Amino acid sequence: MNSRDPKLTALMFNECITRHDLASLSALMSEDHLFVDREGKSERSREKMTRGWDEFFKMFPEYRNTFVRLESKEDNVIILGHAYWNEKETHDTAIWVAKIEDDLVAEWKIFSDTDENREKFGIR
Repeated sequence: MNSRDPKLTALMFNECITRHDLASLSALMSEDHLFVDREGKSERSREKMTRGWDEFFKMFPEYRNTFVRLESKEDNVIILGHAYWNEKETHDTAIWVAKIEDDLVAEWKIFSDTDENREKFGIR
C-alpha cells in the first residue's frame, strides 16, 4: 500500500536519475526491482540495478529525463517525455511505465514513444 501518490514516487525516482544520486535511487527501488529497457532486456533486483545504474552514469554522465506528462492508473504511472543523452542526442522521446508498491519503484520500464505504444497504454 502506498502512503503517497505513486506519481510523486516516480518523480522522486527520476530526480535521483537526473542527479545521478545512486544511494537515493537505490533506496527508492524495491528489493526485487525489475528494470526493462526499450529492447526488452531486463534485470531484476535492487543490487543488480544499483550496479547497472552506476555503470550507466559513468558511460552517460550528461543523461537525464524530462517528463512532460504523467498519468497514474492505480499503482502504475505512465510517463511521456524525453531523455537527454548528450549534445548530439538532445531529445530522445520515450514512454516510461513505473509500478509503485509500498512507496518504492517495483518496476521501471522504458518504451519507444510510438502510436502503438501510446494505444497500448491508453495515452491520447
